[in-house]
Amino acid sequence: MDLRKRAFRRHWSRAIKAKRAAPYIKAPVAIEHTAFYGYWLRYRDALCIQGYSPRTVQRRESSVRRFVHWCEERSLERPQEITKPILERYQKHLYDYRKVNGQPLSLGARNNQMEDVKQFFKWLTRENYLLYNPASELVLARTTRRLPVVLSVEEIEQLLAQPALESPYGLRDRALLEVLYSTGIRRFELCQLRQSDVNLSRQTLFVRQGKGGYDRLLPLGARAADWVAQYQQRVRPHLLRDLHEPTLFLNDYGEAFAANKLGDRVKHYLRQAGIEAPGSCHLLRHAMATHMLENGADSRFIQVLLGHRQLNTTQLYTHVAIRRLQEVHAATHPAQIQVDPVPDYSDPD
Repeated sequence: MDLRKRAFRRHWSRAIKAKRAAPYIKAPVAIEHTAFYGYWLRYRDALCIQGYSPRTVQRRESSVRRFVHWCEERSLERPQEITKPILERYQKHLYDYRKVNGQPLSLGARNNQMEDVKQFFKWLTRENYLLYNPASELVLARTTRRLPVVLSVEEIEQLLAQPALESPYGLRDRALLEVLYSTGIRRFELCQLRQSDVNLSRQTLFVRQGKGGYDRLLPLGARAADWVAQYQQRVRPHLLRDLHEPTLFLNDYGEAFAANKLGDRVKHYLRQAGIEAPGSCHLLRHAMATHMLENGADSRFIQVLLGHRQLNTTQLYTHVAIRRLQEVHAATHPAQIQVDPVPDYSDPD
Protein backbone atom coordinates (compact mmCIF):
# COMPACT_ATOMS: atom_id res chain seq x y z
CA MET A 1 0.00 0.00 0.00
CA ASP A 2 2.83 2.39 0.88
CA LEU A 3 4.59 1.62 -2.42
CA ARG A 4 1.45 2.41 -4.39
CA LYS A 5 1.00 5.69 -2.50
CA ARG A 6 4.60 6.72 -3.20
CA ALA A 7 4.25 5.82 -6.90
CA PHE A 8 1.01 7.79 -7.08
CA ARG A 9 2.65 10.83 -5.48
CA ARG A 10 5.61 10.67 -7.87
CA HIS A 11 3.27 10.48 -10.86
CA TRP A 12 1.22 13.34 -9.42
CA SER A 13 4.33 15.48 -8.85
CA ARG A 14 5.46 15.00 -12.47
CA ALA A 15 2.01 15.91 -13.78
CA ILE A 16 1.91 19.11 -11.73
CA LYS A 17 5.41 20.16 -12.86
CA ALA A 18 4.46 19.60 -16.50
CA LYS A 19 1.35 21.73 -16.18
CA ARG A 20 3.28 24.51 -14.45
CA ALA A 21 5.90 24.67 -17.19
CA ALA A 22 4.27 27.26 -19.44
CA PRO A 23 1.13 28.90 -18.02
CA TYR A 24 -0.73 31.00 -20.59
CA ILE A 25 -1.34 34.64 -19.67
CA LYS A 26 -3.55 36.72 -21.95
CA ALA A 27 -2.16 40.23 -22.47
CA PRO A 28 -4.56 43.19 -22.31
CA VAL A 29 -5.27 45.23 -25.44
CA ALA A 30 -2.43 47.76 -25.73
CA ILE A 31 -3.49 51.43 -25.65
CA GLU A 32 -0.45 52.88 -23.87
CA HIS A 33 0.75 54.57 -27.06
CA THR A 34 -2.53 56.40 -27.68
CA ALA A 35 -3.73 59.82 -26.49
CA PHE A 36 -6.57 58.07 -24.66
CA TYR A 37 -4.21 56.41 -22.19
CA GLY A 38 -3.46 59.48 -20.08
CA TYR A 39 -7.18 60.12 -19.64
CA TRP A 40 -7.73 56.47 -18.69
CA LEU A 41 -5.04 56.64 -15.97
CA ARG A 42 -6.70 59.66 -14.39
CA TYR A 43 -10.11 58.00 -14.66
CA ARG A 44 -8.78 54.82 -13.04
CA ASP A 45 -7.37 56.82 -10.13
CA ALA A 46 -10.76 58.51 -9.69
CA LEU A 47 -12.52 55.13 -9.57
CA CYS A 48 -10.10 53.86 -6.93
CA ILE A 49 -10.50 56.99 -4.80
CA GLN A 50 -14.30 56.66 -5.00
CA GLY A 51 -14.06 53.13 -3.57
CA TYR A 52 -14.86 50.99 -6.59
CA SER A 53 -13.73 47.38 -6.23
CA PRO A 54 -10.65 46.16 -8.13
CA ARG A 55 -12.93 43.81 -10.08
CA THR A 56 -15.10 46.72 -11.29
CA VAL A 57 -12.05 48.78 -12.22
CA GLN A 58 -10.60 45.82 -14.14
CA ARG A 59 -13.86 45.28 -16.04
CA ARG A 60 -14.10 48.95 -17.00
CA GLU A 61 -10.48 48.98 -18.10
CA SER A 62 -11.11 46.00 -20.38
CA SER A 63 -14.13 47.73 -21.94
CA VAL A 64 -12.30 51.04 -22.45
CA ARG A 65 -9.24 49.32 -23.93
CA ARG A 66 -11.40 47.49 -26.48
CA PHE A 67 -13.15 50.71 -27.44
CA VAL A 68 -9.89 52.63 -27.81
CA HIS A 69 -8.43 49.83 -29.94
CA TRP A 70 -11.50 50.01 -32.21
CA CYS A 71 -11.06 53.78 -32.46
CA GLU A 72 -7.37 53.47 -33.31
CA GLU A 73 -8.20 51.16 -36.23
CA ARG A 74 -10.36 54.01 -37.61
CA SER A 75 -7.74 56.74 -37.00
CA LEU A 76 -9.67 58.23 -34.07
CA GLU A 77 -6.88 59.26 -31.74
CA ARG A 78 -8.42 61.60 -29.13
CA PRO A 79 -11.57 61.57 -26.98
CA GLN A 80 -12.47 64.97 -28.43
CA GLU A 81 -12.99 63.32 -31.84
CA ILE A 82 -15.69 60.94 -30.58
CA THR A 83 -19.31 61.77 -31.46
CA LYS A 84 -22.63 60.09 -30.85
CA PRO A 85 -22.73 58.55 -34.38
CA ILE A 86 -19.27 57.05 -33.76
CA LEU A 87 -20.47 55.49 -30.51
CA GLU A 88 -23.50 54.10 -32.33
CA ARG A 89 -21.16 52.57 -34.91
CA TYR A 90 -19.22 50.92 -32.10
CA GLN A 91 -22.47 49.64 -30.65
CA LYS A 92 -23.25 48.10 -34.04
CA HIS A 93 -19.74 46.62 -34.11
CA LEU A 94 -20.41 44.83 -30.80
CA TYR A 95 -23.69 43.52 -32.20
CA ASP A 96 -21.93 42.08 -35.29
CA TYR A 97 -18.89 40.78 -33.38
CA ARG A 98 -18.39 37.02 -33.24
CA LYS A 99 -16.25 35.15 -30.73
CA VAL A 100 -13.74 32.43 -31.63
CA ASN A 101 -16.47 29.80 -31.41
CA GLY A 102 -18.65 31.79 -33.82
CA GLN A 103 -21.13 32.86 -31.15
CA PRO A 104 -22.21 36.52 -30.79
CA LEU A 105 -21.78 38.52 -27.62
CA SER A 106 -24.75 38.24 -25.30
CA LEU A 107 -27.03 41.23 -24.97
CA GLY A 108 -25.88 41.67 -21.38
CA ALA A 109 -22.21 41.64 -22.38
CA ARG A 110 -22.82 44.26 -25.09
CA ASN A 111 -24.72 46.51 -22.72
CA ASN A 112 -22.08 46.16 -20.01
CA GLN A 113 -19.33 47.22 -22.40
CA MET A 114 -21.33 50.18 -23.70
CA GLU A 115 -22.25 51.24 -20.16
CA ASP A 116 -18.56 51.24 -19.19
CA VAL A 117 -17.74 53.43 -22.20
CA LYS A 118 -20.63 55.78 -21.31
CA GLN A 119 -19.30 56.16 -17.77
CA PHE A 120 -15.84 56.97 -19.14
CA PHE A 121 -17.21 59.79 -21.29
CA LYS A 122 -19.44 61.02 -18.47
CA TRP A 123 -16.33 61.42 -16.32
CA LEU A 124 -14.41 63.14 -19.13
CA THR A 125 -17.22 65.68 -19.47
CA ARG A 126 -17.57 66.22 -15.72
CA GLU A 127 -13.82 66.90 -15.48
CA ASN A 128 -14.09 69.40 -18.39
CA TYR A 129 -11.90 67.40 -20.74
CA LEU A 130 -14.87 67.48 -23.16
CA LEU A 131 -17.26 70.34 -23.84
CA TYR A 132 -20.21 67.97 -24.08
CA ASN A 133 -20.88 64.28 -23.48
CA PRO A 134 -21.34 62.41 -26.79
CA ALA A 135 -22.66 59.36 -24.91
CA SER A 136 -25.35 61.17 -22.90
CA GLU A 137 -28.14 60.35 -25.38
CA LEU A 138 -26.86 56.90 -26.32
CA VAL A 139 -29.61 54.30 -25.93
CA LEU A 140 -28.61 50.82 -24.82
CA ALA A 141 -30.26 47.69 -26.15
CA ARG A 142 -33.52 46.77 -24.48
CA THR A 143 -33.17 43.90 -22.02
CA THR A 144 -35.78 41.42 -20.87
CA ARG A 145 -35.66 39.41 -17.67
CA ARG A 146 -35.57 35.71 -18.44
CA LEU A 147 -36.22 32.91 -16.03
CA PRO A 148 -33.00 31.05 -15.19
CA VAL A 149 -32.45 27.44 -16.19
CA VAL A 150 -32.78 25.29 -13.08
CA LEU A 151 -31.23 21.84 -12.84
CA SER A 152 -33.12 19.18 -10.91
CA VAL A 153 -31.72 17.59 -7.76
CA GLU A 154 -31.00 14.45 -9.79
CA GLU A 155 -29.06 16.43 -12.40
CA ILE A 156 -27.05 18.19 -9.69
CA GLU A 157 -26.12 14.87 -8.10
CA GLN A 158 -25.14 13.55 -11.52
CA LEU A 159 -22.93 16.60 -12.04
CA LEU A 160 -21.29 16.25 -8.63
CA ALA A 161 -20.44 12.63 -9.40
CA GLN A 162 -18.42 13.48 -12.54
CA PRO A 163 -14.96 14.38 -11.12
CA ALA A 164 -12.66 11.36 -11.00
CA LEU A 165 -11.88 10.98 -7.30
CA GLU A 166 -8.81 8.80 -7.93
CA SER A 167 -7.17 11.96 -9.28
CA PRO A 168 -6.16 14.82 -6.95
CA TYR A 169 -7.61 17.32 -9.42
CA GLY A 170 -10.89 15.41 -9.37
CA LEU A 171 -11.07 15.53 -5.59
CA ARG A 172 -10.41 19.28 -5.68
CA ASP A 173 -13.09 19.77 -8.33
CA ARG A 174 -15.62 17.76 -6.33
CA ALA A 175 -14.93 19.98 -3.30
CA LEU A 176 -15.40 23.24 -5.22
CA LEU A 177 -18.58 21.96 -6.91
CA GLU A 178 -19.96 21.05 -3.49
CA VAL A 179 -19.16 24.54 -2.18
CA LEU A 180 -20.83 26.20 -5.18
CA TYR A 181 -24.01 24.17 -4.69
CA SER A 182 -24.06 24.37 -0.88
CA THR A 183 -23.58 28.15 -0.61
CA GLY A 184 -24.66 29.54 -3.99
CA ILE A 185 -21.66 31.89 -4.12
CA ARG A 186 -20.60 33.44 -7.42
CA ARG A 187 -17.61 32.04 -9.27
CA PHE A 188 -15.40 35.09 -8.63
CA GLU A 189 -16.29 34.84 -4.93
CA LEU A 190 -15.13 31.23 -4.89
CA CYS A 191 -11.93 32.14 -6.76
CA GLN A 192 -10.96 34.64 -4.06
CA LEU A 193 -11.85 32.45 -1.07
CA ARG A 194 -9.02 32.20 1.45
CA GLN A 195 -8.13 29.35 3.76
CA SER A 196 -9.12 31.51 6.73
CA ASP A 197 -12.55 32.21 5.22
CA VAL A 198 -13.72 28.63 5.83
CA ASN A 199 -14.43 27.43 9.36
CA LEU A 200 -15.05 23.70 9.15
CA SER A 201 -15.78 23.24 12.86
CA ARG A 202 -18.57 25.84 12.74
CA GLN A 203 -19.46 24.95 9.13
CA THR A 204 -19.38 28.56 7.95
CA LEU A 205 -17.94 30.36 4.93
CA PHE A 206 -17.05 34.05 4.87
CA VAL A 207 -17.35 35.92 1.55
CA ARG A 208 -15.06 38.96 1.42
CA GLN A 209 -15.91 41.83 -0.85
CA GLY A 210 -18.61 40.09 -2.83
CA LYS A 211 -20.59 41.79 -5.56
CA GLY A 212 -21.06 45.44 -4.61
CA GLY A 213 -18.17 45.22 -2.15
CA TYR A 214 -20.28 43.65 0.61
CA ASP A 215 -19.16 40.90 3.02
CA ARG A 216 -21.43 38.08 4.16
CA LEU A 217 -21.20 35.01 6.41
CA LEU A 218 -22.84 31.87 5.01
CA PRO A 219 -23.59 28.38 6.33
CA LEU A 220 -21.61 25.56 4.72
CA GLY A 221 -23.39 22.23 4.47
CA ALA A 222 -21.96 19.20 6.28
CA ARG A 223 -21.31 17.31 3.03
CA ALA A 224 -19.52 20.27 1.44
CA ALA A 225 -17.48 20.81 4.61
CA ASP A 226 -16.36 17.17 4.52
CA TRP A 227 -15.18 17.44 0.91
CA VAL A 228 -13.33 20.69 1.66
CA ALA A 229 -11.60 19.00 4.61
CA GLN A 230 -10.47 16.13 2.37
CA TYR A 231 -9.19 18.59 -0.22
CA GLN A 232 -7.27 20.62 2.37
CA GLN A 233 -5.65 17.54 3.88
CA ARG A 234 -4.94 15.40 0.82
CA VAL A 235 -4.63 17.71 -2.19
CA ARG A 236 -3.89 21.35 -1.42
CA PRO A 237 -0.44 20.75 0.19
CA HIS A 238 0.74 19.09 -3.04
CA LEU A 239 -0.61 21.87 -5.28
CA LEU A 240 0.90 24.62 -3.14
CA ARG A 241 3.85 26.48 -4.65
CA ASP A 242 4.08 29.43 -2.26
CA LEU A 243 3.71 28.67 1.44
CA HIS A 244 2.21 32.13 1.94
CA GLU A 245 -0.52 31.61 -0.69
CA PRO A 246 -3.83 32.30 1.14
CA THR A 247 -6.22 31.14 -1.61
CA LEU A 248 -8.27 28.06 -0.72
CA PHE A 249 -8.83 26.48 -4.14
CA LEU A 250 -5.67 26.27 -6.25
CA ASN A 251 -5.52 25.50 -9.96
CA ASP A 252 -3.18 23.00 -11.61
CA TYR A 253 -0.32 25.53 -11.37
CA GLY A 254 -0.75 26.15 -7.64
CA GLU A 255 -2.35 29.55 -8.17
CA ALA A 256 -5.79 31.05 -7.64
CA PHE A 257 -8.35 30.12 -10.30
CA ALA A 258 -9.25 32.66 -12.97
CA ALA A 259 -13.04 33.02 -13.14
CA ASN A 260 -13.29 32.00 -16.80
CA LYS A 261 -11.09 28.92 -16.28
CA LEU A 262 -13.25 27.83 -13.36
CA GLY A 263 -16.32 28.24 -15.57
CA ASP A 264 -14.67 26.09 -18.25
CA ARG A 265 -14.08 23.27 -15.76
CA VAL A 266 -17.69 23.29 -14.57
CA LYS A 267 -18.89 23.38 -18.19
CA HIS A 268 -16.71 20.35 -18.95
CA TYR A 269 -18.37 18.37 -16.15
CA LEU A 270 -21.83 19.49 -17.30
CA ARG A 271 -21.17 18.11 -20.79
CA GLN A 272 -19.66 14.96 -19.30
CA ALA A 273 -22.88 14.47 -17.34
CA GLY A 274 -24.95 14.94 -20.51
CA ILE A 275 -26.46 18.23 -19.31
CA GLU A 276 -26.83 20.63 -22.25
CA ALA A 277 -27.78 23.80 -20.39
CA PRO A 278 -26.41 27.30 -21.03
CA GLY A 279 -24.10 28.56 -18.30
CA SER A 280 -21.76 26.92 -15.84
CA CYS A 281 -21.14 27.99 -12.22
CA HIS A 282 -24.30 30.11 -12.06
CA LEU A 283 -26.39 26.99 -12.72
CA LEU A 284 -25.41 25.70 -9.27
CA ARG A 285 -26.36 29.07 -7.75
CA HIS A 286 -29.77 28.97 -9.44
CA ALA A 287 -30.30 25.36 -8.39
CA MET A 288 -29.42 26.03 -4.74
CA ALA A 289 -31.84 28.96 -4.46
CA THR A 290 -34.69 27.18 -6.24
CA HIS A 291 -34.33 23.87 -4.40
CA MET A 292 -34.32 25.62 -1.02
CA LEU A 293 -37.41 27.66 -1.94
CA GLU A 294 -39.20 24.51 -3.06
CA ASN A 295 -38.39 22.91 0.30
CA GLY A 296 -39.94 25.80 2.22
CA ALA A 297 -37.12 28.35 2.73
CA ASP A 298 -38.23 31.97 3.06
CA SER A 299 -37.22 34.21 0.15
CA ARG A 300 -35.65 36.71 2.58
CA PHE A 301 -33.29 34.00 3.80
CA ILE A 302 -32.35 33.19 0.21
CA GLN A 303 -31.73 36.91 -0.33
CA VAL A 304 -29.11 36.89 2.43
CA LEU A 305 -27.46 33.74 1.06
CA LEU A 306 -27.20 35.09 -2.48
CA GLY A 307 -26.07 38.55 -1.39
CA HIS A 308 -28.87 40.41 -3.17
CA ARG A 309 -29.34 44.03 -2.14
CA GLN A 310 -33.01 44.04 -3.15
CA LEU A 311 -35.65 41.40 -2.52
CA ASN A 312 -37.16 41.74 -5.99
CA THR A 313 -33.94 40.28 -7.42
CA THR A 314 -34.38 37.19 -5.26
CA GLN A 315 -38.06 36.92 -6.12
CA LEU A 316 -37.05 35.89 -9.62
CA TYR A 317 -36.41 32.43 -8.14
CA THR A 318 -39.93 32.18 -6.75
CA HIS A 319 -41.18 32.08 -10.34
CA VAL A 320 -39.21 28.92 -11.06
CA ALA A 321 -39.92 27.03 -7.84
CA ILE A 322 -42.50 25.02 -9.77
CA ARG A 323 -42.66 21.99 -7.48
CA ARG A 324 -44.09 23.97 -4.58
CA LEU A 325 -46.53 25.68 -6.95
CA GLN A 326 -47.65 22.29 -8.24
CA GLU A 327 -48.29 21.09 -4.70
CA VAL A 328 -50.36 24.17 -3.88
CA HIS A 329 -52.20 23.89 -7.21
CA ALA A 330 -53.03 20.23 -6.63
CA ALA A 331 -54.23 20.93 -3.09
CA THR A 332 -56.37 23.98 -3.80
CA HIS A 333 -57.54 24.10 -7.41
CA PRO A 334 -61.17 22.87 -7.78
CA ALA A 335 -60.40 20.97 -10.98
CA GLN A 336 -57.76 19.00 -9.12
CA ILE A 337 -59.97 18.26 -6.12
CA GLN A 338 -63.10 17.06 -7.92
CA VAL A 339 -62.78 14.99 -11.07
CA ASP A 340 -65.96 14.41 -13.08
CA PRO A 341 -66.47 10.87 -14.40
CA VAL A 342 -65.76 10.45 -18.11
CA PRO A 343 -68.76 9.12 -20.10
CA ASP A 344 -68.29 5.76 -21.85
CA TYR A 345 -68.70 6.37 -25.60
CA SER A 346 -67.78 2.82 -26.59
CA ASP A 347 -71.43 1.63 -26.40
CA PRO A 348 -73.29 2.85 -29.52
CA ASP A 349 -76.61 2.69 -27.66
